Amino acid sequence: MSFDFSDEMLKLDNQFCFVVYALSRKITALYRPLLDGLGLTYPQYLVMLVLWQAEQSKGNEKGVPIKFICEKLMLETGTLTPLLKRLESNGLIQRQRAQNDERSMLISLSPEGLQLKDRAREVPGKLLCQMDYPLQNLVALKQQLQGLLG
Repeated sequence: MSFDFSDEMLKLDNQFCFVVYALSRKITALYRPLLDGLGLTYPQYLVMLVLWQAEQSKGNEKGVPIKFICEKLMLETGTLTPLLKRLESNGLIQRQRAQNDERSMLISLSPEGLQLKDRAREVPGKLLCQMDYPLQNLVALKQQLQGLLG
C-alpha cells in the first residue's frame, strides 16, 4: 500500500499544531467570562498566577524580577511589559527598580492584587465544570503536553 506523505501531511485535519491551537482558543474562550468578573484578560491572569505563587512560596516583600515572570510564562520582555503596565494601572501590582541592579525591575502584588486572589480561587473549579471532561483524562493530557513542551 502506497502512502503519499506530501498530500496527507498538508491536510489541516492531520496537523497536530492546529488541534493544539484550536483547543487553546476554546479554553481561553471558556476562561473569558470567568475572568471578566475579575477584570483580567487571560494573559493578565497568568501573570497574576505567577505572582500569587511567588508570594506564597517566598513571602517575597520586594517582588520578583520581570525575568522570572518571563521564564515562567515563556514570554519575551517586550510581550510582558504592556501586560504589567496594564496590571499596574489597574492597581493590582507595583513595579520598582531593584536596589542592587537598576536595570532589573521587580514586580510585587499590591494589596488589591493580593485580595483578588481570594476571588480567583473559584476560577479553576468553574472552568473544569464547564469543560465536562473526566478530570483524570485532563490530568493525563496535561502531563503528556508538559512532556512534549519540555
